[in-house]
Amino acid sequence: MSLAVDADQRALAESVAAFARRIAPLSQTRDHLHHYAVGKMPAEVWDALCEQGLHNLHLPAANGGDECGLVTLAVVIEQLGAALFPGPYLSTVTASALAMLAASGSKRLLEDFSAGMTGAVVTGTVLRATRHPDGWVVSGLSDPALGLPGARRLVVRAEIDGNSGVSMWFWLTSADTNASVPVIGAEAVDLTRSVGRAEFDAYPVPAAQVLEGIDPAAAQLWMTALLAAEATGVCTWFLDTTVEYVGMRQQFGRPIGSFQAVQHKAALMLVRADVTAAATWDAARAETQTTDQQRLAAAHAAVTAVPAGVDQALDCISLLGGIGFTWEHDAHLYWRRAISLAAAGGGADHWARELGERSLGAERDFSFVTPESLPELRAWVGPVLDEVAAMPDDEIPSAGWAPARGAARRARLVTDGLVAPHYPHPYGLGAGPAEQAVIAEEFARRDLTQPELGIGGWVLPTLIEYGSSEQRDRFVSDTLCGRIIWCQLFSEPGAGSDLAGLSTAARKVEGGWLLTGQKVWNSQAQEADWAVCLARTDPAAPKHAGLTYFLVRMDSAGIDVRPLRQATGIWEFNEVFLDEVFVPDSHVVANPGDGWRIAVTTLSNERLTMGSATFGHGSSALVRRLLDSGDHAGSRDDAVRVLGRNTALELSVAALNLRNAFARLNGVADGNSASISVRKVWHAIAQREASRALMSILGPRAALGYPDQPYTFDFLGLPAILFGGGTIEIQLNIIARRVLDLPR
Repeated sequence: MSLAVDADQRALAESVAAFARRIAPLSQTRDHLHHYAVGKMPAEVWDALCEQGLHNLHLPAANGGDECGLVTLAVVIEQLGAALFPGPYLSTVTASALAMLAASGSKRLLEDFSAGMTGAVVTGTVLRATRHPDGWVVSGLSDPALGLPGARRLVVRAEIDGNSGVSMWFWLTSADTNASVPVIGAEAVDLTRSVGRAEFDAYPVPAAQVLEGIDPAAAQLWMTALLAAEATGVCTWFLDTTVEYVGMRQQFGRPIGSFQAVQHKAALMLVRADVTAAATWDAARAETQTTDQQRLAAAHAAVTAVPAGVDQALDCISLLGGIGFTWEHDAHLYWRRAISLAAAGGGADHWARELGERSLGAERDFSFVTPESLPELRAWVGPVLDEVAAMPDDEIPSAGWAPARGAARRARLVTDGLVAPHYPHPYGLGAGPAEQAVIAEEFARRDLTQPELGIGGWVLPTLIEYGSSEQRDRFVSDTLCGRIIWCQLFSEPGAGSDLAGLSTAARKVEGGWLLTGQKVWNSQAQEADWAVCLARTDPAAPKHAGLTYFLVRMDSAGIDVRPLRQATGIWEFNEVFLDEVFVPDSHVVANPGDGWRIAVTTLSNERLTMGSATFGHGSSALVRRLLDSGDHAGSRDDAVRVLGRNTALELSVAALNLRNAFARLNGVADGNSASISVRKVWHAIAQREASRALMSILGPRAALGYPDQPYTFDFLGLPAILFGGGTIEIQLNIIARRVLDLPR
């Protein structure tokens, strides 16, 4: 869940974390709270930080910096946030970063920051700048600013009178504030930092201190991303502290971490920490992107990441119990830090509205390859796809969820491994994330749709890994070509989430097995040619050990497929009855009794697919459609805020996926059990929240049914996402036990 997505960044993160523990342990910070409150930083702490070059690593080389960029600086701030590093570091690097963005007026200021001067950023909606013949005059009381008392250099933003939304920037020294601009200190919520306001009374800004050319979008991106980076570190500390405590705290003779309610809350804390890191990372990577992209990324981080520490704190303290609510425990210091960061980030409603408005005119770019990436691959793929594009579109679409059946076009793609390029040779190209992205771009460039395999996309990796050579020859190519459609016969009426508790029996007979039982919630079964089926072959064995993985022809004698009509009124799922269905020995995958181990591979591929899928329920596209129609309850602002919040949920799903892809590219990806389950949980939670938010602005229109009003229908279909691939609660069990290693 770290912001570090390559080996160098991870090494930097470890180094910064060790430095913070050594130079500013929390016990020492507690001893100096009275100094931090008034902006007095122990010289030995600040000097040690500057000796490490952490104060200027983002600044231009001409000013003594390392030009590391926003992503690297965010990694540093994350680690210092996790250590609750005290004093004005965050406010200083934010101020110096803003000065770095100026086209002119910042030379001396950057030299001062590089030399170790502390700083703060001063803003406020009532700070007004008026142009006079001799320059600018500023009046008004600033908003509370972190690190202001004690700061040696201030970077100030004031709105220009008569020009709504346009600002001018300038800088001040502590001598200026002592003489002409009073700094009004205040008691800070965050006890490890000072906070105060600056009061301007017709202050004439020296012309040499005006910062010209600061791009507002870039400025907001840096300010928001750095706040979010520290919030990410705070979220991580709360998670680590919680997991350690619930693993050792005993109640009723057991560690409280063995209780499912505690496990689920801790697992949700991990999900929140990961989503926070993904949104922050996405904002940091936007540094080199266009203005529209920077505005979207900053607003997303402001909605998702900056306030996340507040909720993380409350969950941590609720699991710590009474001890977490004491002055002696460090939790309250971190909680205070989280509240302070959320306050500095601005109001949630403001940012939801901002993101909603921005998303009406632009979409976030989550591509991670450029048109110049992998030219040799493009040169090879392009002519193949040109040939395919020139062929008649001969795919036969299905009536339901099942993928289309392929013909000559699909066969041509299979020949060159382009249906599932991530599969190993000879079925695919063994393509990694970058290769897959380039191939997807080449498809899109020609307005070609990459073939969908449906459930076959979950089955084939299982057969490639565990199937016999005869099974691979029989099924893999035909599935890739669209000649075979699969369904999955796993769940049962009495064994849904408890898959290992299934009762469908397989009785050994000469040459094969007879399967008898009932399966349920089987999508595509009405159109499928083949099924993967889990059945019990050894009733005396422990329930996980007695299962076998079968390949079943869906037109076999004894199979009865019956539609299940859902709450939506439509038929998307089925129940399947098996009455002594014969399956030959050649259609057993691996060996009898290996079924659970093999099924886990299929389920993992299912979760990976669903966790990476396009956002559906409550999508921003649906909200924009409603907004365009004007057929919603409440004001336009209400609808735009819902659009902003739903867009943030959507962007967080995409950011999780992209960050994981980068980590995989760099060889530092988290284990599959972590990343897949986290993405699956968040994918479901995000759609649940988004669909419900969409309902909230329908008003009386929500009483209308489909097709007159499709939005309630969207909500009614939500359980398919919440149940598919394992419920949220099942995934939380996996995270708690396999990732957090909580006691059973």
